[in-house]
Formats: sequence, C-alpha cells, structure tokens
Amino acid sequence: MSIATIHSQAVTDAPLRFPGGKLDIPKVSVVMPTLNEANNLPIVFAKMPAWIHEIIIVDGRSTDNTREVALSLHHAVRILEEPKKGKGAALRAGFGAATGDIIVSIDADGSMSADELILFVAALMSGADFVKGSRFIQGGGTEDMSIFRMLGNWALTHIVRVLYGSGFSDLCYGYNAFWKKHLPLLNIACDGFEIETALNLSALRSGVKIVEIPSFEKNRVHGQSNLNAFTDGFRVLWTIMKEMFRRQASPTQLNASSTVNGFFKS
Repeated sequence: MSIATIHSQAVTDAPLRFPGGKLDIPKVSVVMPTLNEANNLPIVFAKMPAWIHEIIIVDGRSTDNTREVALSLHHAVRILEEPKKGKGAALRAGFGAATGDIIVSIDADGSMSADELILFVAALMSGADFVKGSRFIQGGGTEDMSIFRMLGNWALTHIVRVLYGSGFSDLCYGYNAFWKKHLPLLNIACDGFEIETALNLSALRSGVKIVEIPSFEKNRVHGQSNLNAFTDGFRVLWTIMKEMFRRQASPTQLNASSTVNGFFKS
C-alpha cells in the first residue's frame, strides 16, 4: 500500500481537565476517512476534544479544500493521501499510521458526534479491548437509516448472532475504538464499507473483550453518501461467510459472553 504523508501540524497533547485537577489518559488517535468533506469538517471538529493526540485524515483525493480545512481546525491534524478507493482502504491506512495507544474510527460527514469519544475511551480504560458503537441499544439511535437499510442491518446482525453466538445489536456501524496493540489480531484485508463488519467479526474471532456502547447517528449534513445499500449489503454478507470459514479453519478460543451492553462485563 502506497501512502504519502502530505502535511501535518505539530501534535501537542492536552490532558483532560476537571475542576479538581487533571486526568492523564492514553494517547488517542482518531482516524477519519474523507472525500470532499470540507463543508462537514467544521461541524465534526467543533466537538473534537482538545486532549486528542492526533487526528489522521485519510483523504481519497478530494477535489475541494478538505485538507486545508482540516489543518485549520485542530492542532493535532495529520493528513494522509490514500490512492486506493474505498472506506476500508482509508481506514487500514489510518490504522497503520496511528501513533496513539487507542485508535478510534469516526466518519467525516457529521453523522457521528465527537463528543461521544470520551465514552469509547472510558470503556477501553475500564477493561475493554474493542469498543463498538451501537445505534440499537438504550441510549443509541439513528436519523440516517432508511427502512430498507435498517432491515438489512437487522438481518445481517442476526445472521452473525446465529452463526457466531455473538451478542451484537449492531453490525454495520463505523464508530469503533480499540487498543492499538490489538491491531495485528484484527483482519481488515478489505477496501469497502464491509470493513466495519470485518473489524467486528475479527475482534470476536480473536477472543478479545468486546463492549458495545450506545451511539446516536445523525443525518449526513452536506453531500451524499457513497454507500449502496444493495451492493454493499452483499459485500457484508460475503465478509460474514469468509470470516466464518476462517474461524473454522483456524479456531481460537472465543468468549461469546465478552460482548455486553454498557461499560462493564458482568
């Protein structure tokens, strides 16, 4: 994979502060794929915490001023240019370039709120290895899914529940976080929107402790999504089956009860 670093601003770690002092947290790398998101980035960055170690913008050759806008919005921005198409290719590039202890993936279209980041970090610091956002547990929700997409996600999620014995409530959502040390355990050899499913299933297959937390998905603010519910849904289904075959070929100790709703495992 060919990745060129275009520009970066100096990264200055700012500890999370409370009235009684400060709390040092692990270094957090936020990975954000972009393609012509200049109008959305100010909305996303408006809620980005100051204590973020770095924000890696993986740009798919935007023709607007996405890169310049990103660099102007936060002190910790790094820009990568990814020549391969697809959200999966962008995330893989960003994950590989991350220098933080924790990696968080978030969309650049304004649908995911950066003020939820602390919840993902808190869950990891409380003992989780991999934290996945869910729109379908108490406290979560979505404004952005059509009935067709919602039914498709429900069906795919329940296929995984049956085949894998998981407790997942949401499968195709891109707000996820994990300790970087677990990156080698995660199978992410895919380039499209199915990357989110591949991450979830490989985390499950590897036996790491998975925690779901509620997340609210808003509508994309500007522009149109490149997601195709029909073709990308089939790519997700194919990913489910490939992971199932891989699981049978090289079985690992899985702990289905490691997936719970909330911060703590019972």
